[in-house]
Parts: sequence; structure tokens; C-alpha cells
Amino acid sequence: MIPIADPEIGEAERERVLSVLDSGQLADGEEVRAFEREFADVCEAEHAVATTNGTTALHAALEALGIGPGDTVVTTPFSFVATANAIRHVGAEPVFADVSQATLTLDPARVAEVLDERDDVAAILAVHLYGTPADVGPLRELADEHDVSLVEDAAQAHGAAYRGERVGSLGDAACFSFYPTKNMTSGEGGMITTDDEAVAERAARFCDHGRTVEYRHGDVGHNFRMTSLCAAIGRAQLRKLPEFTLARRGNAAYLTEHLRDAPVETPAEPDGVRSVYHQYTVRSDHRDLLESHLADRGVSAAVYYPLPIHEQPAYDDVDADLPVAERAADRVLSLPVHPGLSVEDLRTIVSAVTAFGDSERVPETAAGSSPETGTDPEPGPEASGRVDS
Repeated sequence: MIPIADPEIGEAERERVLSVLDSGQLADGEEVRAFEREFADVCEAEHAVATTNGTTALHAALEALGIGPGDTVVTTPFSFVATANAIRHVGAEPVFADVSQATLTLDPARVAEVLDERDDVAAILAVHLYGTPADVGPLRELADEHDVSLVEDAAQAHGAAYRGERVGSLGDAACFSFYPTKNMTSGEGGMITTDDEAVAERAARFCDHGRTVEYRHGDVGHNFRMTSLCAAIGRAQLRKLPEFTLARRGNAAYLTEHLRDAPVETPAEPDGVRSVYHQYTVRSDHRDLLESHLADRGVSAAVYYPLPIHEQPAYDDVDADLPVAERAADRVLSLPVHPGLSVEDLRTIVSAVTAFGDSERVPETAAGSSPETGTDPEPGPEASGRVDS
């Protein structure tokens, strides 16, 4: 079975972890500080603060921006639930705006409507979904116009870029995840990036029980500190990130080129956007049949996400009409795109998806389903195959 994800851990990670074990400094320490500095440089940001995971990064970033009870945060309904949960963790409430049809990221026009209707919004929290940056330009303009913070949920977008600028440097703060299936991993972990020194200091303090100096605590915080063991893995992975990204983009280009005539809608990469393809997500009116069809042919696929956040049981008090997100949840299916794919794997994926239109289980309309966006993205160069590490 071709897996939907395949984390690549090699000798460099093992050597760095052994070095930390030999040092005896297993918890937060200089290894974490080095990871923070190196990650900030990659994001072209001034500061970085390491955390235990992507959710705590979001939580700490919102706290550092002063968002709390009585505030609302405009965000997307089409994301992992952690995006909205972090807002509630600080005592604020998420307000959902619908997503763009083309990229399924937050639609600036819908955000503008929410901002015009409400006077309690403290921030916009945009998600760079599937590794594709949200339309940050107009969102930044809206944030400035309404004097609210702009936060990037970049959990899936390590190394992505928008109009030539790196994700992680576009908002007042940005948050990353290093979960094993992400574009790079530290085993488990997260990171906040920002150009605002005061935000970085408040975030770091919040992640360390509000500590100002040894056994002096000026605020009530949490223990969200990353361990040196996680940082060791992260530093080794960060050096491989350019190779991983090149492989993902090559694999995505191969799939887009060879699925042009397949009975699915392939993902778009808008002008000025550099996706890092955390997921390669197609759309089909017969998604569940397609997923089963692929499994029968040895291809793992997954649905990210089958329920918009506003339809989750934990958010049953939210009354929202968000048709684009709701429609997407019924149609999206992510195919393998990770760096571990071989050329033969890619051919197998293409063959299996292409054959879906000929399957006896598929209604006649499936093969003739047309993309909702109306246009196909330009293909890139073919994939070069597996990246060895």
C-alpha cells in the first residue's frame, strides 16, 4: 500500500539526538535556542519561539497578542479543529468566514463582511491549507484597516511563499507544527515566528509558566516548552526541508500533469503563490467511491477534512451558513505526495485515479464532472523521484 504520509528519519537525526543524550541536557536548552534561530532565518522572521506542538503555538501566539475574553477572531471553518480550539483556549470566540472556491483558504471578501458587521473582532486567523498560502495581501489590508492582528496558521506550510515572501513573516505572528506527518518533523513540536520582539518575549514567557527570571513568574502561563530531543530532530529536518519541498512540488507537478483527463479536479496554485503541498488534494463528486477504489488498488488516500469546524459537535452552538466549506468537505480527497514516493508509485497513483472513471461502481456522471474553478493550473516539471536522506 502506498502510504498517505511517510516521515523520513535518517542518520543525521539519529546523530543529533545521540549528541543531545550525551550532553545530558534533555529538556529546554541551547539546542532549542539554536532551532529557534535557524527556523526564524528560514522564515525570514526576526524571532521564533519553540513550543510543544502546533496547537500550543497558536494558543501562546494569541495570548502574546493580547487576545482574550470578550474578543472574537475571524477564521476559516475548513481546517483542523485546533485552529478554532486555540481561540477558545484564550477565552475568545471564533467567528467563521467562508473559504475561497479556488484554494479553500480564507476568502478575504467574506472576512470583510464579518469585519463590517462586528466591532468585537481582535484578529484574523488565516490557515495556509494543504501547504498553499492564504491570500494574505488583502487580509493584511483588512487587518490594518480595522486595526486587528493577523495570525498565520502555517502548520502545513513550512517553506511556502506568497508574492516572494516566506510564510511565517507575513502576519503579526505565525504558528507551525512539527507533527510527524508534516513537511518536516521534530517528532512533536511547534513554533511561533514574529517580527515583533515584544510578542516573542510574551510568547516565550507564557510557554514557561510566565517566568521572567529563575523562580520569578510575572504571569500565569503554561509549560509549553519544547525539549532538546525534539529540537535536535527538528534541526536535522530543517536542513532537509529544501529537498523535501522540491520533491513534494515535483510530485505534485507530475500528478497535475498526468491527471488532466482524470475524473477529478486537481488543486490550483494561484499566481504569486508557492505551495509546498503538504497535501495534494483533489475534488470529486464521488469522493467516497474514489477513496475505496484507490484502496483496492494499493493507494492510501485520506479526507482532510470530512466536517467543517462549525459542524463539529464541539461547535454545535455555532449557527453559520458556509456553503463553500460545506461543499468542499463532501468532495476533497488527498492523494500521496510526500518525498518518499518513487516514480513507480506516482505512476500507480495516476493509473488508479484515471481508472476510476471506468469503474463499474462509478455513476456515469463521475467521468464527466467538471472542475468548479473552470481552469486548470499550469503543469510544472515532472517529478524526479525519491529524495534520499
